[in-house]
Formats: sequence, structure tokens, C-alpha cells
Amino acid sequence: MLIDANWRILTVGDGDLSFSLSLSRQLKPGHLCASIYDDEATLRSKYQLHALDSLRDSNVPVLSEFDVNNPNCWEALQGKRFDAVIFQFPLIPAFTSKQAFDAQPLSTNTLNRRLLRNFIDFSHRFALDPAGPMLALITSKDVKPYCEWNLEDSLCNGLGYHYLGQSEFNIDVFEGYRIRNVDRDKHVKDTSGITYYWSAKPHAVLRESLYLPPYLTQNHCAMCRAGPFLSEQDKHAHLGSKKHAMMLRHEKDWLAYLSTY
Repeated sequence: MLIDANWRILTVGDGDLSFSLSLSRQLKPGHLCASIYDDEATLRSKYQLHALDSLRDSNVPVLSEFDVNNPNCWEALQGKRFDAVIFQFPLIPAFTSKQAFDAQPLSTNTLNRRLLRNFIDFSHRFALDPAGPMLALITSKDVKPYCEWNLEDSLCNGLGYHYLGQSEFNIDVFEGYRIRNVDRDKHVKDTSGITYYWSAKPHAVLRESLYLPPYLTQNHCAMCRAGPFLSEQDKHAHLGSKKHAMMLRHEKDWLAYLSTY
């Protein structure tokens, strides 16, 4: 993850706030605002170890009940005053019941894509200072279900934001950061992460420090992150595979949702 100590940063969805606490030690004082989806009571009951009190002791503001999908939460920020907004390992919470799952017309894949699209869009509309770099960062994993969201391509269709590239996320740089399971007080095994960058600005210089993976080049299937294909037969075999058919279904569902957006 490439960050600048001078950036004014908002973190969202930071479960136990351990990422925000670690990040605060790398930024200038007063340059961080943290937020969580839960209310304070839920945070304290859910996580035996959390960083809420440590952040407050360091005079870092913490916003609770911040729902990324809710524009009203973003409007409550009261102005575009950040240079970057960061969302670490986003994943929609599990449904509370089978009844709730059955009542949801959108697939889980589409719901996760909607969450990330709203994050990027609302970051720009409500949080990012037009005079600054205007960066929306998402750190994710190259495993299911994260790799099935087609982040680099159709996520921001029609919004006009630039996908700039990605960088490796090295958790060792963030001492004390605990990656959590959604809705559970359980520390997830540290796996390799990737931080993706979007901006309303082209950022020619920053792009030079980021990279694009090979699957975004010719002779690959970017949607499936597959390739390179060694022959036409190899390519057609992939296009006829179960994996490609599944990704086509996900993409069709997503584009159908965007048509009503």
C-alpha cells in the first residue's frame, strides 16, 4: 500500500479499528479520521481487543454507525476534506436468516460489487477534497469471493473514475493490525493482500508506482483472471469452462443491476 504521511485519510468499515490505529502512527497528527459500521456498544461486545480507546487517547476522531451504502452517513462528514479514503478487505455481512437471504433479490456477488461501487462513488461525492489527490483505496484478496468482483473493469461503469492500478499490501508494515472475520471476534490468517486505487484524476505520476497484473493484458480473460492462453484451443477451452460461465452469470447480474442504477 502506497500512502503519503501528509494525506488526510478517512478509513471506513475498520471492524476493530486496529488498522486505523496502526495507520495513525504513520500519518501527521490530525490527519486521520476512522469509522466503523457498528455502534460503540456493539464494537465493545464483539471484539475483546479493539483500538477505540487508544484512538481516542490519541485524539483521532472515530465515527460509529457509518454505513458505506448510506449517503446520509457520508453527508454527515460535513465537507470534502480528505485526500484518501481507505476500505480494508470489504465484504458484506452474512444474512441474519435464510428468510432474509431469500428476500434479497440481488445475488451476494452483486451486493458486494454494489458496496464497493458505492464506496468509490460516495468517497468522491462527499469526502474527497477536489484540491487534493482524490484517492479511493480498496484492499482485497486474490481468492474467492474477492476475486470474483471484476474490480478493474465494470465496477465503476458510467461513473467516470479512473482505475489507476494496484500495489501489494504488506501487513507487516502495519504493526498491530488484525484482519477480522466479518461479524466475528476472530483474527483471520494473514493472507496476501492487494490495494486497488481509483481517482477522478488521471494521476500519471502515481500510476508509475502502481502496477497492472498480467491478466489485464492481451491473450488473457481479465474477468476470470485467466491466461495467458497458449493457443486458440486453450482460449476456447477456457471460454467453455464452468469458471467462465459462472463469471459470465455474475457479470450479467451486475450489468442488469447497473441498468437500473
